[in-house]
Formats: sequence, structure tokens, C-alpha cells
Amino acid sequence: MSEQDEPPGNRLRKELPEELPARPPEVTDAPVVEPRLTGRQRLVQGLWPPRVTRAQLIVAVLLFGLGFGLAVQVASNSDSDSALRGARQEDLVRILDELDDRTQRLEDEKQGLEKQRDELENSSDQAEEARKQTVEKERQLGILAGTVAAQGPGITMTIEDTKGTVEADMLLDAIQELRAAGAEAIQVNGVRVVAGTYLSDSDKRVNVDGNKISTPFRFKVIGNPQDLEPALNIPGGVVQTLEKEQATVTVERSGKIVVDALRAAKRPDYARSSSR
Repeated sequence: MSEQDEPPGNRLRKELPEELPARPPEVTDAPVVEPRLTGRQRLVQGLWPPRVTRAQLIVAVLLFGLGFGLAVQVASNSDSDSALRGARQEDLVRILDELDDRTQRLEDEKQGLEKQRDELENSSDQAEEARKQTVEKERQLGILAGTVAAQGPGITMTIEDTKGTVEADMLLDAIQELRAAGAEAIQVNGVRVVAGTYLSDSDKRVNVDGNKISTPFRFKVIGNPQDLEPALNIPGGVVQTLEKEQATVTVERSGKIVVDALRAAKRPDYARSSSR
């Protein structure tokens, strides 16, 4: 049978494509509902994990160093305060008197310099006045440099060290304390102490500018005795430190102390006057 002889219904079915099976409807994903966070949970999520930049890290290190320095300073001040808090009333009065004396010495020095300036400005013969002041200044500098002998009121401090426990740094502390109290000339066992003096230990003995000295250590000091002796006897000062080392210290005031150990004037190798 030819296609022309087939019934029209069969020809139409052949021309149409075969029926496809129906596809099931696609299932879409259900929307995810995020849990509602509390304020505290949002704060924790914002802080952790931390997001640190380079600049923030540098600032944190600087703040840590500043805080550490402040802590050390506070601890140091606390130690000083505790030491003063444990001192006796008479010791505190002595410390205050010494501070007042130092302030007065600085004020007297200031007034002396102002007086010299006024004398130079008001003198009719300024050249002669300048010469007098130059001679006086040379004498004062000679005493400080140890090139001339000196005499005046002061104290004698003797240190007996039978145990051999006194070292150079302890004697250096004594010299520095005396200078701070206004000592103008110091001699230790026949050695003149000047600005460039150095002390060192050697074979259980002490060297002062290369000169070996041994016990008893005798300090001859020119200055105001009322300032020098209290400075040595302050709580935790020179006398107490030496006595802790089982040394015996005696301090005697005198109206006349002679410091006659001399040092040769030495020309500086490099330093030159800058005045023109």
C-alpha cells in the first residue's frame, strides 16, 4: 500500500514526532533562613579573628614600650619613697637641711658672679678691676686643679678597713658625695683629688690616679663642716654603706684643714680654648 492510499489519520501521526514523556517539575532550593544573631554574638564576630594591620602593630609595640617605661619609673619612685618613709624624723630633717644648704650655695655663687659683673661695669678703671678678678680667678682655679696648696675649715674622715672589704667604688662614692656637699679641695692619703681623678682596685688595695693607697684611708676635705658631715651621715649614705662592710668611719670637724698635696699642671693634648 502506498502512502497515498493510507488513511489521512495515519499520515498525520507519522509526520508528528513521538510524544515525549512528561518531565517532573523541577524542585527549586528552598531559601536558607539565617539564624538571628544577638548583639553579643555580632560583637564577637567583629572582634575575632582580629584583623591587625602593620600600622596597628607598630602602635601596639610603641604603647607597650611606653607602658613598660612608666612601670619601671613608678617602681623606682616607689623604692625611693619607701626608703624615705622608713627614715627617722631627725634623718628627714637632716636631708632637708642639706638640700637647703645646696640651694643656698648655688644662690651665693650666683650672687658672686653678679657682683663681679657689676664691679666690671661700674669700675672707673675697668682694666685694673679685670686684672684683679683675673688674679683671683687664677687662684681659685689653681685650688680646683690642685696646682696650689689650700687651707680652710673642713673635716677629716678616717676609714679603718681591717677586713679588706672597702673597694674603689666606695671611696669614689664618698668623693662624689663630698663634692655634692660643697667640698672645694680634697686629699686622700697624700694624693690630691681633682676633676680628672680616677680610682681602681689592685691586689686588695686601691689606686688613686695610679698611686696605691692602703688602710686607713684618710680624707682631708676643705669646705663648710656643717654641710660636709651631714652629707656623709644621711640614711643609706657613705658612712652607713661602709659600716655595712664592717669598716669603721670617723668624721671630725676642724676650723683649719691643710690640703698641701700638689699636682703638676698638665697641658691638654687636644682641648684648646675657644675664646678669641
